[in-house]
Amino acid sequence: MKIAFHGAARTVTGSKHLLHINPDIKILLDCGMFQGMGKETLELNSSWGFAPAELHYVILSHAHIDHIGLLPKLVKDGYSGPIFCTPQTMELAKILLLDSARIQESDVQHINKMRQKQGRAVVQALYTEEDARDVFPLFMTLPYNQPMKLCQEVELMYTDCGHIIGSAAVNLKIKEEGTTTRLTFSGDVGRYNDLILRPPEPFPQADSIILESTYGNRLHDVVTPSADRLLEYVEHTCLSKKGKLIIPAFSVGRTQEILYLLNRLETEHRLPKLNYYVDSPLSILVTQFAKHHPESFNKDVQALLQQDEDVFAFEGLHYLKTAEESMKLNSSKDPCVIISASGMAEAGRVKHHIAHNIGHSRNTILMVGYCEPHSLGGKLRAGDKQVTIYGEQHTVHAEVGVIETMSAHGDYHDLMQWLSCQDASLVSKLILVHGSYESQQEFRDKLMKKGFKDVEIPAMHQVIGLG
Repeated sequence: MKIAFHGAARTVTGSKHLLHINPDIKILLDCGMFQGMGKETLELNSSWGFAPAELHYVILSHAHIDHIGLLPKLVKDGYSGPIFCTPQTMELAKILLLDSARIQESDVQHINKMRQKQGRAVVQALYTEEDARDVFPLFMTLPYNQPMKLCQEVELMYTDCGHIIGSAAVNLKIKEEGTTTRLTFSGDVGRYNDLILRPPEPFPQADSIILESTYGNRLHDVVTPSADRLLEYVEHTCLSKKGKLIIPAFSVGRTQEILYLLNRLETEHRLPKLNYYVDSPLSILVTQFAKHHPESFNKDVQALLQQDEDVFAFEGLHYLKTAEESMKLNSSKDPCVIISASGMAEAGRVKHHIAHNIGHSRNTILMVGYCEPHSLGGKLRAGDKQVTIYGEQHTVHAEVGVIETMSAHGDYHDLMQWLSCQDASLVSKLILVHGSYESQQEFRDKLMKKGFKDVEIPAMHQVIGLG
């Protein structure tokens, strides 16, 4: 048995791991899109490193685009087998894949206008809405903690890992040549003190573990609560500077967390009376999805629901659906808060808001999640004073703020707590994925001090033997 790493290898995007079980069973763990990788992004998303038609199963950990975003291309390129996921992941994936397809088509339309003017050949979208819909009949759902035999050699069970609604660790029992190997793929591990979701749950003892490592070398700052930090930025920008607070936020998870914090501030009578805009059709759909799944919320939120039927709503909140409504904000001078996708500021309406407001010091761009260094959000976080948006150079006069505590990824302590249910002496191999190489090297040293004997950090397309 061996596994090849075709994404999220020494980087945090494009999760794609190909498990090859003798004699010839091939299972793909996640099928993620690369995001925010600069000029390499299109090339990385265009090539597989394997033949999609030869796969027998696809198993998903959760519905973030960097874990599911290439499913339509996979099916278009020949895959026709089942795609396993939790019921919540299937529901969310349908929403996100259609949105991703619209983005592919819109981006290609814009690119081709430029290429035609330059006399260059046009390019094709990675996939279309029709391609995305072709994925839907292949979904097969499996609830948490219910083992399912995929075939004589492979049994699958999901355990909740608390990252987003429906997220799961993939637990496999694999029979090969008379031996049973237990393999766990973490997907993305959430936080044990998450504001909204249930904490990650223990998982069965594994022989080999594939573990994300996004924040394997860091601890989230918990000295100042996220609500207080957010309030500071609202008051400083909108009340003191009379400017706009622009928050690039992922539609899944982060937008709902911001709305929840603002709701809590209103409950505590601390929320300034302003206009708060969610300017993202996708974020609106995902927030509605979240409201329909209170079973995923932690005990504190469950208790609040007994008093407040909508923990994501508050006075002054407006959802903007049309492009016309969004564009009106660009001409408005009124202080306000704009929450818009995407979280890395690489696409979506937030990019327009940043372009229109980055040139004035009264405004603030507040980063509240991880950004690839090559992305616009990553460059703003790094303190770049000149950035390119839609081909035009902009000088950064707006204030740039960061709140680290709102990450949905567990930090070093969370990851170690997730591993605490394991007897390290029984884990023959621990493989780190979904992290920068620097953080992975530091995390590997900590893991080996905790008793994990063999910790590997695969490079792109590297093959590692298991069992």
